[in-house]
Amino acid sequence: MAELPSKVHLTSHPIFLRRGPSVYEDENDRTWLHLVMETEGVLQVRLRQEDIPSEDIALTTSPLTSITMPLIWTLHAGSQYLDCRCWFWSIVHHIKENGVEEMIL
Repeated sequence: MAELPSKVHLTSHPIFLRRGPSVYEDENDRTWLHLVMETEGVLQVRLRQEDIPSEDIALTTSPLTSITMPLIWTLHAGSQYLDCRCWFWSIVHHIKENGVEEMIL
């Protein structure tokens, strides 16, 4: 019998996420891939924690990322992040499914 996927809603979030050349890194040097999405004028970011060797990280960023994405997010009040421009980003969800963390801001 196949094992059911495990999906856990997380309440412990990275303290900060800082932008590198192409990925974000948290305080534990874990890398987070990001995808910028705009739906009905609302900007959202999907972050997925994946361990990527530094030699495999590209040294370029897309223009959209360079313009819209902050250099750093800092956890603020437990359920949102404050970026370096003093904008608040709410945590829509933060889950761990089959060992992979995903967070949407």
